[in-house]
Amino acid sequence: MQLNRDFLPSLAGLFFYMNEKLENIKKLNITKPLLLDCKQSVSNFPLAYETYGKLNKDKDNAILVFHALTGDQFVSGINPVTKKEGWWNTAVGPGKAIDTNKYFVICANVIGGCMGSWGPKEINKKTSEPYGLNFPVITIRDIVKAQETLLDHLGIKKLLCATGGSMGGMQALQFCATFPDRTFSAIPIACSTSHSAQNIALNELARQAVMADPVWDKGKYLKKKVQPKNGLAVARMVGHISYLSEKGMQEKFGRKLQEKADYEFSFDADFQVESYLRHQGYTFVERFDANSILYITRAMDYFDLSRQFKGGLVEAFKNQQTKFLVISFSSDWLYTTRENKDTVIALNAAGADVSFAEIKTDKGHDSFLVNEPEFLKTIKGFIDSMHTKFKNEKRI
Repeated sequence: MQLNRDFLPSLAGLFFYMNEKLENIKKLNITKPLLLDCKQSVSNFPLAYETYGKLNKDKDNAILVFHALTGDQFVSGINPVTKKEGWWNTAVGPGKAIDTNKYFVICANVIGGCMGSWGPKEINKKTSEPYGLNFPVITIRDIVKAQETLLDHLGIKKLLCATGGSMGGMQALQFCATFPDRTFSAIPIACSTSHSAQNIALNELARQAVMADPVWDKGKYLKKKVQPKNGLAVARMVGHISYLSEKGMQEKFGRKLQEKADYEFSFDADFQVESYLRHQGYTFVERFDANSILYITRAMDYFDLSRQFKGGLVEAFKNQQTKFLVISFSSDWLYTTRENKDTVIALNAAGADVSFAEIKTDKGHDSFLVNEPEFLKTIKGFIDSMHTKFKNEKRI
């Protein structure tokens, strides 16, 4: 598929068309004041969410799924806004690893996001214009505090499980550290307790790509109903390189040419890997807001549980009753097995109940999003066993 930048204007228009379709999604208006880590207090803001399955009468089958950087609340089935499959359709649904015939699955669009929750593209009631860069800088802790309010709204005192991959795993760890009594178990997947210098650098590269686009206009582009589409597309390309493993990328693309027999001696996409990156970048602008990339990547960079809890990671996980399963992928160089093992060591030192699984795969960081049988079998077995234990504990 040969793509060029002439295709971008129509995709940017589609972004604004999809924004108009956000009115019919589930939203909770959070009226309780939320004190952000930047010391700003906010209230009366929307949190968009979706649920799958049914909450049973004992309310012991609820699973809170936290989405990753560019995800949203539409975990399974068909996303009603984009008309594409939910981002975790491989794992969540009837008869799947997280079986919605058995469990009640909840997922919220993070604050700072762009699928209906309070974020930089929402209208600031004080100015009647999009927030843009007047939106406060948020943290992972701010994000999970907002989602805890959703549990209160749904009448859930304690979750069966809290889980997510990548930034979703960070949220799972933060949720357990901030609200140690609100989930029976947790599965943080392919994440860490703080961002490495390499990951901060990759996020900064993505932010600079967005801000270097002249259309960005210091975050004011929404007033003109335009998107800094070129910069946002490049930011997405940067991300996709980090989501794949070297071996996986080599096996998938190698040096194969894109629908041609020889080099064209131009700067079009001669190689399949170039065409793939352009496709991922250019189609991304149809569903995501550029300022949201800035805010969410900054929240990820600020995430540091050791810094939050002055006594370090042991203090962060002290007195944990939550049962943990930490999962890494052997070919993930974004959040390495070593980093995930560091989380396990900290949990062990704090006396927490923790298991660890490294899944052998060449699919890289994105392994949790694809059909990886060993991974799906692992999370299914853990959640099913935790459900039995949770039910037995409630009977005592």
